[in-house]
Amino acid sequence: MNFKKLTFLAIFAVTQITLVNPVNADGFTPVEHNAAVTEAVYETDNDEDTPVIISPEMEADGTQNASVHSGELIMMINSAKMFQDGKLYTASRPMAVKSGVSYVALRSMVDRVGLNLTYNSTTKETIIISGDNELRFKTDSNKYTVNGVSKEMKGAAYQDNNIFMVPLTSITQALNIPYFYDSVQKRVILSLSTKPVASFTIQQKVIVAGETTVTYVTYASSPKGLPIVEERWEGREDIFQEIGTHKVTYSVLDSNGEWSDPYSLTIVVKAPNLPPVAMFTTDKDEYKMGELITIKDQSTDDENNIVKRDWMNKQLAFFKAGPVKVQLTVTDGYGAEGHYEKTINITNESLYSEPDFNKLFTPIGGQYRFDGANIPTMNQVPYRVSSEPVTLLRSNSPETVYSEGVVYRETTLGKARFMIHHVNAMAVDVKMYVIATNKNELPATIDVLDSGFAGPNIYAALVGKLSVQRYFQSMQNPLVKESVSIAPGESKIILNELNAFKMTPTQVISLLADVESDSPIEYTVIMLEANKDPFVSLPYLMDLGRDVHTRGTYSDSTRIIEYDDVVGLTPARISLGDNNGDPNLVGVDPMTGEVESNRGNFGVMYKISMNRVAANTLITFNPRGGEYSGMILVNGNIVSVPEGSGVAGSLLTPYDNSVVYRTGAQEQRVEIWFTAAPGSNLPVNLVFSQMPERK
Repeated sequence: MNFKKLTFLAIFAVTQITLVNPVNADGFTPVEHNAAVTEAVYETDNDEDTPVIISPEMEADGTQNASVHSGELIMMINSAKMFQDGKLYTASRPMAVKSGVSYVALRSMVDRVGLNLTYNSTTKETIIISGDNELRFKTDSNKYTVNGVSKEMKGAAYQDNNIFMVPLTSITQALNIPYFYDSVQKRVILSLSTKPVASFTIQQKVIVAGETTVTYVTYASSPKGLPIVEERWEGREDIFQEIGTHKVTYSVLDSNGEWSDPYSLTIVVKAPNLPPVAMFTTDKDEYKMGELITIKDQSTDDENNIVKRDWMNKQLAFFKAGPVKVQLTVTDGYGAEGHYEKTINITNESLYSEPDFNKLFTPIGGQYRFDGANIPTMNQVPYRVSSEPVTLLRSNSPETVYSEGVVYRETTLGKARFMIHHVNAMAVDVKMYVIATNKNELPATIDVLDSGFAGPNIYAALVGKLSVQRYFQSMQNPLVKESVSIAPGESKIILNELNAFKMTPTQVISLLADVESDSPIEYTVIMLEANKDPFVSLPYLMDLGRDVHTRGTYSDSTRIIEYDDVVGLTPARISLGDNNGDPNLVGVDPMTGEVESNRGNFGVMYKISMNRVAANTLITFNPRGGEYSGMILVNGNIVSVPEGSGVAGSLLTPYDNSVVYRTGAQEQRVEIWFTAAPGSNLPVNLVFSQMPERK
């Protein structure tokens, strides 16, 4: 029977000998002979379920020596001598070096390889037929074609007294001939095996005993272009029944009666997946209304590979009497599920009301509904306020960018904070860059102090929340993150995380970053088609006009809030971003020169020190301007406001409240750092109130 060749592997292609390119005067880099790989072990990585080669078995014959091996063509450097199977042949021209590239006489080499070479006088092309492939070369061209597909050579072919010369590395690559450079004896050794070549791969990433139907993809060819007439397998099974390792070997026979070297893979067969076991316990079987329920998840999986947990009726407490069925479904990485349910009973007796329970037991970062209508009537904490000299560069207008251009340009000295938040509304992929230019006569240095970047993503609130989280995480590492030196007149890209990824249409990015320069630096923020060079494009980019959002430069953008008297004994609040108790910063739009109010005070860092917070005080976060999803730093700990993802990860209305801190039995100092999450809405309130007594 006759088997179709699935790929062109020309000469000795299965043996994996290192190919080298000419780099020195002789055209080669000395390397050791790399033996042929005839067997490899196929396994599945348990963490990522991807196939990997874990144990190649080599048939090594060591470094080439002066002896002559069958199936080898030896060409001497700077000589016309060629040796094949112990016989001396003379090339029509010596191997020559031209512009650092080694050239050989094409016909002399092809004759030794055993292929046909012709010349087409009409197209002026030299043609080689190798199996099913037609190769065409032209004088004075650095390209050749394989079945009409153009390939590039290291140098142009040329004529030397009517002898056609081509780069050695190009013809060996074209004919798929492995070679080795012997730097000691100044010769090139080409491997000209005449055996057919066989190999195969397996499509499945994971093979399970008794379940997986294995798909074998074979590759077979003859260096002489002969038909493959027979194939032979050892150890092949379509469905392996036994777990463990299985060696599978594949060989092919050509029409000349010559067998290939066997090619083997060792396949690891896994045991069938066991579904995960869902299990949980409750600390009691019966509870009062408003009594805390402690649930302990005890689910297991034989591979510790539970990837999803779905709960029904998992609550901290219930406020209606009667039986409640609590259910858990766990799913492993293979999609198998386990289920468990338990019915608990809620009695008619009440321990806590729902509002009191939420104040006492809602976890930090958790949210609960409450009567938010009275929050604006609460007393404001009469704090004192000061500031730190940090210049805010708020690049947020146009927030939605419809064409490439400059979205922000400003020159500043010393400490500066970037707040960059934009949407790609173009029909193409783009990138954003911050370019720093030193227009001084002396070198300048920029230190990147803290930085938080998120995106690209289509969800603006999520991107803003993550950028604040990463900004706070950066603050927890006090070391300078990066120092950039810029020569006079030089421009450099800084804050490279901003341009590390392309923004596809409708995607959003958000960046908060603190920098400090020792000289005035011009900062330019641009949006540009992803395939363009920012430095080449910058002189031709237009300044983009603003939209309804805010753009501006603002001084003193770190606001210090302090209060020394006791807070928390009676309900009180601190309102942020309301332009009343917390006035907006006033600055200038550097692109137009117009005075600009920083609406919402986005980009401002609030450092709030409540030096005497009463015992048993609950501190919560309440949105007043619409949906909010962000982070806050409380006594050095990052707290999500609120925890969760999707709708659960946002405070949607003024009737939603997120717990950020509880004091204990003693009065204490609480320090809160806050910056508004881009993509969310201001104002917000920090609410201080007493918790009910525990029962």
